Amino acid sequence: MTPRLTVVVPALNEAERIGGTITALRRALRDLDGGLELVVVDDGSTDATADEAEHAGADQLVRLPANRGKGAAVRAGVAVASGRTVAYTDADLSYPPEQLLVLLEEVERGAGFVAGSRKHLDTVTLIQGRRLREVSGRVFNLLSRLVVLGRYRDTQCGLKAFDAGAARLLFGCGRVEGFAFDVELFRLAEWLDIPIVEVAVTVANASSSTVNVGRDSWRMVADLLRIRRWLADGTYAARLAALRDSGAQ
Repeated sequence: MTPRLTVVVPALNEAERIGGTITALRRALRDLDGGLELVVVDDGSTDATADEAEHAGADQLVRLPANRGKGAAVRAGVAVASGRTVAYTDADLSYPPEQLLVLLEEVERGAGFVAGSRKHLDTVTLIQGRRLREVSGRVFNLLSRLVVLGRYRDTQCGLKAFDAGAARLLFGCGRVEGFAFDVELFRLAEWLDIPIVEVAVTVANASSSTVNVGRDSWRMVADLLRIRRWLADGTYAARLAALRDSGAQ
């Protein structure tokens, strides 16, 4: 039976909390009719993340042999997902998991791509994030609008959901392996005419993050430029053609 919802959780050195994350997701979505699939992707962890996820009852566990980045981890999870709607959320549950039901409802209303937005007028922040991370996020969103996008208020929220067909297209065409993969998703959705809906989220920022503000900010800006180049030089068009030739779409 095809699950109604697949939730992909990328995880890097999350042995201490991945079990609690899986339990919290199961509890929040226990009344979901139609079936739930939880996919954990161990992004080359050096601790027991994979073992703890397996012990906690992940439906599927993908082990990447080396750390490749959040984009690569989510893409690997989407590749094995079997749900009619595919979502992803962070292992630290910065966004209370009950909100996945709101995203699911929007997808089932016809949106191919539903993005949580921390800039939405109805968004509530329960715990404020670290100041440096908050400022860097604002700067990156500004650069995203200048280089790639124009109308989306928050590309980097770690809570998103897709119709399964849209997910296969977006992640099949995508190339970015780091944190800028979210921007790539927005730009590809525009290019492919996949409808995008932004919804307000409740934010409960966790105290830890795998983002290195100095190192990752420069990588993310470089990826923005690559996205723009790959659109112009036909790289994405070639990947789309290959997807269709393979029968994936």
